[in-house]
Formats: sequence, C-alpha cells, structure tokens
Amino acid sequence: MGIQTNINSVIIGTGSYIPTNVVSGDAFLDSSFYDNGLKLDKDISEIIRKFSEITEIIERRYVDEDQVNSDIAIIAAQKAIDTAGIDKESLDHIIFCHNFGDVKAGSNRMDILPALAAKVKQALAIENPDCVAYDLIFGCPGWVQGSIQANYLIQSGDAKRVMVIGAETLSRITDPHDRDSMIFSDGAGAVIFEARESTEPLGIIAHKTQTYALNYGSLLVMGRSNNPDACHENAYLKMNGRKLYEFAVTNVPQVIKKAIDKAGINITDIKTVFIHQANGKMDHAIMKRVFKLYELDTVPENLVPMTISWLGNSSVATIPTLLDLVLKNQVKGYEVNSGDYTLFASVGAGMHINAFVYRF
Repeated sequence: MGIQTNINSVIIGTGSYIPTNVVSGDAFLDSSFYDNGLKLDKDISEIIRKFSEITEIIERRYVDEDQVNSDIAIIAAQKAIDTAGIDKESLDHIIFCHNFGDVKAGSNRMDILPALAAKVKQALAIENPDCVAYDLIFGCPGWVQGSIQANYLIQSGDAKRVMVIGAETLSRITDPHDRDSMIFSDGAGAVIFEARESTEPLGIIAHKTQTYALNYGSLLVMGRSNNPDACHENAYLKMNGRKLYEFAVTNVPQVIKKAIDKAGINITDIKTVFIHQANGKMDHAIMKRVFKLYELDTVPENLVPMTISWLGNSSVATIPTLLDLVLKNQVKGYEVNSGDYTLFASVGAGMHINAFVYRF
C-alpha cells in the first residue's frame, strides 16, 4: 500500500486595508448616550475611560466619506492577489463575508445587490465566468466560516483557489447614542486558499461550528436608537453586552476545544491564536477558560496577538486583517513559522461560534 496523499487548503496570499481615519476616545466627548430611554448623566470622559479599560480599545478606524464596504474589500483583495503572485483569472471562487453590504455615508440603507463579491470581481476585471462570486452573512464569525466553506470546496476537488474576504463598515450602522458604538470600526482583509497535496496534515486540518439561535439569537440584532426622540426609521446594530460576554466566555472555549481535539493535538501544540478582536477583556477570559479545560492555569505569553487597542472591532475583518499583519511582521513579538499549529476562532450574531486549526 502506498502513502496516502490528501488535498489540503493552504494560505498562499493575504491582504488588508486599514482605514486612515483614526478615531480616538476624545471624538465621543460631545456624545449624548442613552440607556433604557434615559439620557446618561454621567461624565462622558469617565464613560469613555471605563469603556477603554474594559474593552482595551483606545482608538478605532473609520472609512473615508466616499468609500463603501466593497471599495475597501477591493483594495484588500488586490493585495492578496499580489502577495500570492497568482493570475487573478485562476480564482475559482470569491467568498465575501460581511453583514451590512454597502452603506453610503449619511445613509442607513444597505445595498447588497449585486452581491459584494460580484462587485469585487467586476472591479478586479476578472473575466473568467467559472470564478463564482457570492456573499456569506454569518455575523462576526463570517470570515472563519467562509474559510471553512473554502476548505470544503477545495477538498471536494471542485476548486483549486478560493479567495475569502472579510470586510465591514460598522461606523455606518452604529447608534451615536449608544455607548457600545465606541467598540465598532471599519476594515477589510482577504486571504487566498489553494489546494495542495501532502502526505502529512497541512492547512486547515480540523474545524467546528455551532449556532445557538433558540435562546441567544437576540443578543446581537438590529434595532432602534437608544435616544427615544431619534428617527425610528433607521436601524442600528444593538447588543446585550453583559449577556453576550457571559455567553461567549461560557461557550466559545468548548467549541475551540472540540476543534483542537478533532485535530488530534493538544492546546500546548498551538503556537498562535487568531481570535476575533471583539473585546479585549472577553478575549482574554475566553483563552483562560480554554486552558482551564485542559487543566492548565496560565495562558502562555505571545500566544494571542491583539490589534483591538488601535483597530477596534471591525467584525468579519478583524481576523484576516490580524493574520495579514502578523504574516507581514507588523505585529511586534509575533511571527508564524513553517510547521506551526495555529488556531482561528470567532463568535457573533446568530449566535454563531466557530473555530479551525491550521498548520503552516
């Protein structure tokens, strides 16, 4: 019997776009925040300080007035193609992970027709009709799920190269009267996966996804402004922060463990964890719980690179952006080497949780 060769999904190129508009906490000093229909009479600077203390967010990035989501995705996608050094016509699929489509400045109207993936393909001038472009709506875990979908396509033999984009402009759908609006930001990341034969585990080697819609679907939804006097025709991103935190810290570690165990490795084999940059305090708590599941009391240093302090939470864009920055040596103290086992994990609206183990 010969040695078995498997088809693996490996990363060959990454790209990202980080908006140039830096928005510090001071930008919210003139805000009027409401809670349960009542205006908060607390000192705004104190609200901002406590917010940064909990989330670790000091600043975030917003797109320019003339940019929409597909615009920044196009930039990240072109960078990924350039990094991979491939012919763009060789892409079999473009999966665009987002949640709100294109939203123009000054508007709250979402444009998702045609699919943003088709807009990217058009802008990149890809002629090949066999390059199938479609969108995936999956909350913040969208890019991770898009990567899992890419893996299915590649392992089926139906695709050889798949680009997965995660891009969002959350600044366009946040309520200016909601403290939680300070969490969200804009950004784009793109990753190209390629089929590669190998006799040993390589690329995406195990994954796990769960959806808790029945009891937790309302933790992240679209809703009215916190200000009762604001226009009720507009819908904004709303979350139950406290319950979402409890949900994530309780359930995300379990999903991560399932993915690691499925890969047949131990948590100590993982060299880098690319976790959704949702909330600094929450991400640290999740990782601590993961190690507790393996009866370990401490999380190793330089395991979890974080960009949330200066990039904020750009939903589906946080992980591919973080990956691109690490691979291009732009996150101090972090690098990925050949043979390293890494973990990707996210949680968000649905409520969805997903994770995959990847070997470089």
